[in-house]
Amino acid sequence: MSVVSEFRSFIAKGNVIDLAVGIIIGGAFTGIVNSLVNDIIMPVVGAIIGGIDFSDYFIPLSSGVTAPTLAAAREQGAVFAYGSFVTVILNFLILAWIIFLMVKAVNRIRVAEEKKPVEEAPAPPPADVQLLTEIRDLLKTR
Repeated sequence: MSVVSEFRSFIAKGNVIDLAVGIIIGGAFTGIVNSLVNDIIMPVVGAIIGGIDFSDYFIPLSSGVTAPTLAAAREQGAVFAYGSFVTVILNFLILAWIIFLMVKAVNRIRVAEEKKPVEEAPAPPPADVQLLTEIRDLLKTR
């Protein structure tokens, strides 16, 4: 088996395709969560703690850093950007909570599917009825 055909066989497996779809959806979902945190939650948190943009919280690690914003301070030198870190942690917690809820819902659906009664196939007719049916069918074809 050539390397190309072996690779083609590997890619065609369902698990690889499922993984690729999961990664693509995960990337899109990460964008949604980032927007939720940065555009909706963090401004509310910033308003509660004084109206300051939470992502701009930092501690300068050198005396040459005098900028008021994180982006400008990073250009001046080393900073301890704890506001950005807290935002990333909040992103993670929200994402983990949503994934937990999704897994919980899927598990609930699986349990409900397992509890459904299995429809039994009808019992086959007795041997004499089956034999008579076959005779009837043979007589119809003549």
